[in-house]
Amino acid sequence: MSKVIHKFTKTVPEWRPRVTPVRLDEATGDQLDALKVTPSNTKVSDYVLVLAHDVETLKVRSPLFNAIMYDRGGLSRAEREVGAVAASIINKCVYCAAVHASRHIQLEKSDELMDVIFAAGEFARLDPRNQAIFNFALRLAKSPSDATEADMNMLRDAGLSDEEIIDLILSSALFGWANRLMHVLGDPVQREKEAPS
Repeated sequence: MSKVIHKFTKTVPEWRPRVTPVRLDEATGDQLDALKVTPSNTKVSDYVLVLAHDVETLKVRSPLFNAIMYDRGGLSRAEREVGAVAASIINKCVYCAAVHASRHIQLEKSDELMDVIFAAGEFARLDPRNQAIFNFALRLAKSPSDATEADMNMLRDAGLSDEEIIDLILSSALFGWANRLMHVLGDPVQREKEAPS
């Protein structure tokens, strides 16, 4: 039996669903249509195949995810990943934290920032811009109504434009929702090849 992972890691674990994913060879026409726009336009994950049980929601969810995380302009892709990681840390979503840390590392070609974040969690001390992004995303994940004008001013003082701030709010909010859904639908487990023999 695979071991459920409870500690944050940069190594992306396997996500083991509790609900049987839709099989592509048995999917309905509506399900296949909804699956055409997968997050980041990559392989269809078990998570998305579980979501395919609710076709109408998936038809909206995948384009929204892509628009928030991958559209051009505004906050950089790497900085959107910082927001996703911060929300995932607050929500203790080991899988999402690992996936989005990995994407940040790929984009920046460095794991330095993620090493600091995973070593100190929500108490991480970063450069001023990343610190402002990280702190704001943490606050939104904990309690969105606690965000204040002072928090917005800190983002502006760190050099973020209003467009970038909107992107940060959207990426943090997206993961506030997605983390909680993943917790209910499955578990991050140690990949079989990593399990001790």
